[in-house]
Amino acid sequence: MDNIPQKQDLLAAAERLSPYIHNTPILTSRMVNELAGCRLFFKCENFQKTGAFKFRGALNTVLSLNDDEAQNGVATHSSGNHAQALAYAAQIRGVRAYVVMPENASPVKVEATRSYGAEIFFCEPTLEAREKGHKKVIDETGAYSVHPYDDCRIIAGQGTACMELLRDNPKLDYILTPVGGGGLLSGTALAANYFGRDIRVIGCEPQVVDDASRSFHSGKWQPAPNIPTVADGLKTSLGKRNFAIIKDHVYDILTVSEEEIIAAMQLLWQYMKILIEPSSAVPLAVLLKNKEMFSDDNVAIIISGGNVNLQNLPW
Repeated sequence: MDNIPQKQDLLAAAERLSPYIHNTPILTSRMVNELAGCRLFFKCENFQKTGAFKFRGALNTVLSLNDDEAQNGVATHSSGNHAQALAYAAQIRGVRAYVVMPENASPVKVEATRSYGAEIFFCEPTLEAREKGHKKVIDETGAYSVHPYDDCRIIAGQGTACMELLRDNPKLDYILTPVGGGGLLSGTALAANYFGRDIRVIGCEPQVVDDASRSFHSGKWQPAPNIPTVADGLKTSLGKRNFAIIKDHVYDILTVSEEEIIAAMQLLWQYMKILIEPSSAVPLAVLLKNKEMFSDDNVAIIISGGNVNLQNLPW
């Protein structure tokens, strides 16, 4: 596979994943449409196995490994959703999974990762500590490193959500996704480019961790600040490979406040009766903040996940 996944890579990923993943539903809401001033289509990856889109990329990668690469298991670092996804993918492949997680990771995501059979190693909540811990695990186990987002097979796998979306609803003006490391956004942008028609893809990010927005608008990669956000899945720095794709294929990256994220999350819980995590609410928050931009358009939002700690809701 080249540095950037090609059309055939996404097609191969879709075929590889089809026996294992859910073709997740696309939901609509008249009330939310009226509030937003446009026609909204929610691709609900919160109903995906392991509760998030991350299962697509992780499983595509693990199933792509040859026997030599997979024999000592797989390893990664993740704050939660990729950890769960890789653990379950490894279980399907029948190999061990080793996961480095920050000590402040959501307890719900930690327990879910453990329930899929992964061995967990905790570290300080910084990218440097995560990468150092990950290297130590690789050195000690010989496991194959599966990066959470900066990997062609991960990106191709994440792009399959958009492929399904476009098969079910090809006449879209915009697609909005959250952006943290950029796996979902870059995969979506490629899928929209390869299989869509004149669709503008927009990344959506918390203001307090706006590295993707700053990188996109400056044209130069910038790291994420180590600042807490309610959208804990989006604290990661944008991947270099992901950034290269995003520069070429994404229309814009917009940001919202913590209060706007929480309000959008409440709105979706209330009107659509679906359980979503804060990161999933960021695109709707962006849309509601910039309603004039999307007025009377067909807009899809990829709901990235539903792994929320019910004992610690942001409201």
